[in-house]
Amino acid sequence: MFDLGQLERAQDVVGAAMPPTPAYAWPLLSERLGADVIVKHENHTPIGAFKVRGGLVYLDRLKRERPDAVGVISATRGNHGQSLAYAASRYRMKAMIYVPSGNSVEKNRAMRAFGAELVEYGEDFQAAREEAYRRAEATGLHIVPAFHPNLVLGVATYALELLRKAPDLDVLYVPIGQGSGICGCIMARDLLGLTTEIVGVQSTEAPSYALSFAAGTVVTTETSNTLADGMATRVPDPDALAIIRKGASRIVQVSDDEVAAAIRAYWTDTHNLAEGAGAAALAAALQEKPKIRGKRVGLILSGGNIDFELFNRWVVPETAVAGGKVLV
Repeated sequence: MFDLGQLERAQDVVGAAMPPTPAYAWPLLSERLGADVIVKHENHTPIGAFKVRGGLVYLDRLKRERPDAVGVISATRGNHGQSLAYAASRYRMKAMIYVPSGNSVEKNRAMRAFGAELVEYGEDFQAAREEAYRRAEATGLHIVPAFHPNLVLGVATYALELLRKAPDLDVLYVPIGQGSGICGCIMARDLLGLTTEIVGVQSTEAPSYALSFAAGTVVTTETSNTLADGMATRVPDPDALAIIRKGASRIVQVSDDEVAAAIRAYWTDTHNLAEGAGAAALAAALQEKPKIRGKRVGLILSGGNIDFELFNRWVVPETAVAGGKVLV
């Protein structure tokens, strides 16, 4: 898909807009997991999520290859759209973003704040995505898919940062939405010649990639009713699946309750706020705690964009203090 030189040049593009995100070892998380843990904080980007890297690199290449392009159109549950809106504002391009009805209020506000024209359509991401493709022809805007080599190239820069800082990781847990993040991790690991085991994470309520990984072919689902909206995928990308099947060891499924517990653990152990997909890697590591005991473990905290209403309903009641002890 790309070589190390191209990845390093992509890192320069991303670096012009933001500094490297931190990768911290948190003692309380290590104690909780019984492992040596390092967290890659993609919640510390200008949009609060790793996707910004893909948008910056994608639009940089688009402007160089198609200088006549006036704008982009795409569909999202939030972070992909924020990425494109942020990058489009830097490159002075129009961004039209489709979201499903009932999408995250705060992610919608953020996309508009970055300058995107937001359109609500359909009941889920897939419906919004199909309408965005139809509208692309009518508007003349460039369609940006949810998975593309240039997006993977961009987001792989966080894996390059992490794996150059911690090349001795035994295992790295990565959430899966449309697959750009885990594919970027696989590519960066292979280009650096490392042996780190990469484990994907999906929701039990949206397990299309996990089912496809097991079946060896694309398997779609009828619904994707997880509160972790960054993992709410019904239709896997075939190219992403091919990379994941070749480069990941397995895909772990986590429930919404496990994700909520991981969000609480991040808050109590690190005082970092994670969105659902952002906490999924920790949820999977907690599920596999006996398997990783004593190992050096990487966790991708892919984003922190959780709505206050969801945080208040999903997380806060379970962190009530009872008898001086926080229930986590």
